[in-house]
Amino acid sequence: MNDTPKNKRRSILAGTGLFGAAVAIATAVWVSNGGTGVAAACPARADAAQAIDDAATGELAALLPSTEWRNFADLAFIDAGGNAMTLADLSGKKLLVNFWATWCAPCREEMPDLDTIQAEYGGESFEVVAISLDLGSDGPTAAQSFLDEIGADNLALYADPSYKVFERLRNEAVTLGLPATVLVDEGGCEIAVLQGPAHWDSDDGRRVVETLLEI
Repeated sequence: MNDTPKNKRRSILAGTGLFGAAVAIATAVWVSNGGTGVAAACPARADAAQAIDDAATGELAALLPSTEWRNFADLAFIDAGGNAMTLADLSGKKLLVNFWATWCAPCREEMPDLDTIQAEYGGESFEVVAISLDLGSDGPTAAQSFLDEIGADNLALYADPSYKVFERLRNEAVTLGLPATVLVDEGGCEIAVLQGPAHWDSDDGRRVVETLLEI
């Protein structure tokens, strides 16, 4: 769950601190997401992938089980305070990692659904990690303003204003466009990939999330 009050998050982003923080960590984000030091592949988990594939029907029929077993633990981004993070900081949780931007209409439509899923399932074992790819020092501010506008109070703000996250996804043949979603296990290992939007606030979406929590 997101424990940071909405007004506190807005005040953090409205100041100049985020700009300085984003500039300061730009190199670190580039090295992790854009450099050549991609983490080693994860062990194959065919049983887990099959369980997700069996659950992915209807609204989630386009969700595909992993065949590459990519390790996203070193995927780099920043939080609402401009602090550098990787998915490894969330180890121990199953994650629904969604890549979005405010200029992407299907992404905007998907955010309320993801907010609902985080409200229902978020906690010590699971989190929706919605990473905004809005560019530039004002990108995170635009993303937070949109989340505030739609009342998405349950989603923590995560962002990569350098856009290197997307370049990594493209280079690793994960996706060619936004939105994109990756389901990962407690160690940041890929279980399934979805290219395009989905109605997660549905019986089909809940079945996938509950299956992820069980595997």
